[in-house]
Amino acid sequence: MLLRTHFAISVFAILIFISSVESKLVFVLITLFATLLPDIDSRFSTIGRRKVARILQFFTRHRGVIHSYTFLLVLTFILILIWPVLGFGFFLGYSLHLFADSFTIEGIKPFHPSKYKSKGFIKTGGKSEMVFFLVFVFLSAILLLLKVL
Repeated sequence: MLLRTHFAISVFAILIFISSVESKLVFVLITLFATLLPDIDSRFSTIGRRKVARILQFFTRHRGVIHSYTFLLVLTFILILIWPVLGFGFFLGYSLHLFADSFTIEGIKPFHPSKYKSKGFIKTGGKSEMVFFLVFVFLSAILLLLKVL
């Protein structure tokens, strides 16, 4: 999926959970950062174009180990040990990215090193993804209006 769709999904989730967290700004920023992080393994992504990412891309492929819940759980565990306040937002953003990518035609291998691949019907950048994006923008707008009113 494209970054805008990942962000639309994460913004919807942020709006659901924001009232439950203490450090709201930290939660929003870390959730949005974690939303884009799995695509560090793609040289075509916003985060993957960075020079540091190129080193990582030498050792992995797009939608490989970095696009797995196995990797997410290890990263989240380490993060919680080092800086607990970041844990929930990180887990939320990263896991939503993986969940969304599991609905694409390319799919993901969610439980690395297992060979099982979770695939869906959405073509990245296609019309079905645009519908998915617009649905989450609409849902976020409704949720925001409900919270404001």
